Amino acid sequence: MIPANSPALAAVITAAALMSSVATANPSPAAAKPATSSATPSTPEGSLDIVQLGAKGDGKTDSTKYILQAWKNACKATGTQKIVIPAGNFLTGAILLEGPCTSDIIIRLDGNLLGTGDLNAYKTNWIEIMRVNNFAINGHGTIDGQGPLVWNHNQCHKSYNCKILPNSLVLDFVTNAQIRGITLKNSKFFHLNMFQCKNIHIERLTITAPGDSPNTDGIHVGDSTNITIRSTSIQTGDDCISIGPGTKTVRISDVKCGPGHGISVGSLGRYKDEKDVEDLVVSNCTLKGTTNGLRIKSYEDSKSQLRATKFVYDDVKMENVSYPIIIDQKYCPNNICSKSGTSKVAVTDIVFKNIVGTSATPAAVTLNCANNLPCQGVQLHNVDVKFAGKGNTTIAVCNNVHGKSSNVAKPLACL
Repeated sequence: MIPANSPALAAVITAAALMSSVATANPSPAAAKPATSSATPSTPEGSLDIVQLGAKGDGKTDSTKYILQAWKNACKATGTQKIVIPAGNFLTGAILLEGPCTSDIIIRLDGNLLGTGDLNAYKTNWIEIMRVNNFAINGHGTIDGQGPLVWNHNQCHKSYNCKILPNSLVLDFVTNAQIRGITLKNSKFFHLNMFQCKNIHIERLTITAPGDSPNTDGIHVGDSTNITIRSTSIQTGDDCISIGPGTKTVRISDVKCGPGHGISVGSLGRYKDEKDVEDLVVSNCTLKGTTNGLRIKSYEDSKSQLRATKFVYDDVKMENVSYPIIIDQKYCPNNICSKSGTSKVAVTDIVFKNIVGTSATPAAVTLNCANNLPCQGVQLHNVDVKFAGKGNTTIAVCNNVHGKSSNVAKPLACL
């Protein structure tokens, strides 16, 4: 994952404190659903069906202007308006769907949207929803970034000062939205990115890209509040779900992840003025064949003073996961930071409970915290993850961490 903190970088960039008891996790926040306007629905200024407007679902003809026209027609209306993308393959370039709108808008996606391989067609992202309240995307269609056409242009594995390829679906400054049922496939960069959003409900998505595809995070959340992700399958070349700075009250449940890099918080502390990450619950999830499982990572020479606090990971199954449980306060990819051992990112009140399965490496638990700012209030309860490789020697690596454990497999009881 390449973290960022503002739309200028392509927008890429409370579980209760369970200090002494982990018997009950907070209930998930209320599902965010687009409100229905009480006003009498108005007639929009033209059709909301992109085929009726002139789009051709032949996979070759540019349909960008017809989607933009349908949005314009819906946005100026009142009540609830439904944009229809019917069966077919609709090729498009960059699509900016911007508000504020006077209506509540639903996009019914039953066809397939194909992102052109011509990178000159994008300023930043592919499909960007900006400054919109009461919005939904649902259906059985696919948002296909056609990433294989451009992945060879991605140089971010060599340098963080790289050109960011377009994210597939981006929500910026969106409040009260639901995304349900659709498939996101082969993004050029991130599949779904949220920045400064509130009350977003994501359900029954399928996100898929090859395990070796570069920086194809499934869902990234930054500077956002009250996010629910449930009943979703994610296969990617990077984090299945990544939680960035400034994000609070996130509920992730019934997610299947793998291949990919797991469910990650961070990276934290790369930029100045980052905000806390607080109140995360991950429950009833399965991770299979991922490079990491449940991960919290912050830069060793972090620029910001912030907290990662009040996280609960409950009922998670690991299948051949390389590093199932990992806190890394000494994250330093590509040697871009000085390895001073210092940190400004406080990691506190983190609970791992009912975590079972197999590890692809001996280190089933890795808690590598900063010398100057040890992790506090870390708890391991009912944790039994075994190394499945030759020799079956399972270990825990714990540095500069304070907390407690109960009913933990003996090799992992390092607290």
